[in-house]
Amino acid sequence: MSDSSMENVLGLLRIRIHRGVKLAIRDVHLRSSDPYVVVRLGKQKLKTRVVKKNVNPEWEEDLTLSIADPNTPIKLTVYDKDTFTFDDKMGDAEFDIKTLIEVVKWRLEGIPNGTIITRVKPNRQNCLSEESCIVWDNGQVVQNMVLRLRNVECGEVELQLQWIDIPGRAL
Repeated sequence: MSDSSMENVLGLLRIRIHRGVKLAIRDVHLRSSDPYVVVRLGKQKLKTRVVKKNVNPEWEEDLTLSIADPNTPIKLTVYDKDTFTFDDKMGDAEFDIKTLIEVVKWRLEGIPNGTIITRVKPNRQNCLSEESCIVWDNGQVVQNMVLRLRNVECGEVELQLQWIDIPGRAL
């Protein structure tokens, strides 16, 4: 990133993509898929590796976005990797980090590890398939999410968000 594009950055968001659960079958003859995840925010686009022949893939990969506007939703799309044709879409989801940012601003310290700070309930405005907990984990504020994929017959993606401060920048 150039210095000018870093000027407006408030901090970094580390997204650990844990796994996909009951993803859609796109390779019908194999009764499976070759899924990977693409995360987009503005002009930033990051993706995980492809997990071959698996509708319950385990990625355990960290993707890091720079955040300038915490009100902009982050888009996540799962694709099936195809060799000879365009990759098939296997659903998408969107999530926001407003609650996570609010908690980070509290500058909590000295809380017992594993303490649930707050909860975000699933609703029509988010893609959460279950309650999402923001937790104190080893001196960090993290948010665990299970996202229900939209525009597809089935599938969820489990991930964890962690805010990373940039020294000298205050939220």
